[in-house]
Amino acid sequence: MVKGSEFEILLHPYVTEKTMTGIDGTAKQDLRDGNRLEFIVKRSATKREIREAFESLFEVKVEKVNTKIRKDGKHAVIKLKEGYSAKDVGDRIGVF
Repeated sequence: MVKGSEFEILLHPYVTEKTMTGIDGTAKQDLRDGNRLEFIVKRSATKREIREAFESLFEVKVEKVNTKIRKDGKHAVIKLKEGYSAKDVGDRIGVF
């Protein structure tokens, strides 16, 4: 991946009350469903490109990428592997 192309794939974080719950997880699932961040991404980006861009930019390991297309663009829900914290990434990008 070319340095700097990560910003062409990951456009900006998508922050709502629901996505903030995704960072911590829900009590109903014993916080197992947390450690996720949501980004608006380039519409033509594949899951592999999103994973590589995220890992390269934030120096973390991604467990899973889910995507969905809405009116406001393509959303990527990124779950981090155990040992990496979505809260730490959120702090670095200014989500909190």
